[in-house]
Amino acid sequence: MPAIFFGHGNPMNALLQNDYTEGWAALGRELPRPQAVLCVSAHWYFPATAVTANAAPRTIHDFGGFPRELYEVRYPAPGSPSLARRVQELLRPVQVKSDESWGLDHGTWSVLCHVFPEADVPVVQLSIDETEPPEFHYELGRRLSPLREEGVLVLGSGNLVHNLHTYTWGRHRVEPFDWAVRFEQQARELMSSGNDAPLVNYEQLGRDAQLSAPTPDHYLPLLYVLGLRRAGEEVSFPVAGMDGGSVSMLTIRLG
Repeated sequence: MPAIFFGHGNPMNALLQNDYTEGWAALGRELPRPQAVLCVSAHWYFPATAVTANAAPRTIHDFGGFPRELYEVRYPAPGSPSLARRVQELLRPVQVKSDESWGLDHGTWSVLCHVFPEADVPVVQLSIDETEPPEFHYELGRRLSPLREEGVLVLGSGNLVHNLHTYTWGRHRVEPFDWAVRFEQQARELMSSGNDAPLVNYEQLGRDAQLSAPTPDHYLPLLYVLGLRRAGEEVSFPVAGMDGGSVSMLTIRLG
């Protein structure tokens, strides 16, 4: 299976038809059908590594101030307790908690409702431990690599550039900030050359990186996907764009 990082952006994308969502839907039509999906979402960011073990995960509306229609969205994909156990096995000796209280947050379902609109592929989420450094998350991605041979589509969902302090809310498109464009281009070049180390140590890349990822939550899912990369494996960018001037919608596909 390939491995994919989605720039998910505004949760309203779940309801919208635009360049981003059409790109996600096109990917869904092109992908080999997976046995299951494992998603690392920016929105399950707390002080532990955990995996959802629910047979029927709930749809979580983890946001506020949006139209009622968005809160009515349900993504009734089944879970996969067997995949959850396999994740725990692969990540040992890291302690991975089995969690039945979480479900599918909007980092997962706002994308998957376009990629797999029938919600008929089992979905499991893996949390991001906020107490661990970037190297830890990259290494977990490496340990998850066997899943690709087992028919599991591993996804990261966040945003390469995600600065809501500078985000321009409104209906009109705005020009992206120079620092956001520079950092996205730098990241693209590093990924295309197979040079992961600077991206793992992204906080050392200077002011553009610090402005683009002022908090780790939306950036770290990318490191899980990069950790899954095989030597010499092709990287492509099937969806691109900058929303509100400071949120990158870049999708990154390996394989």
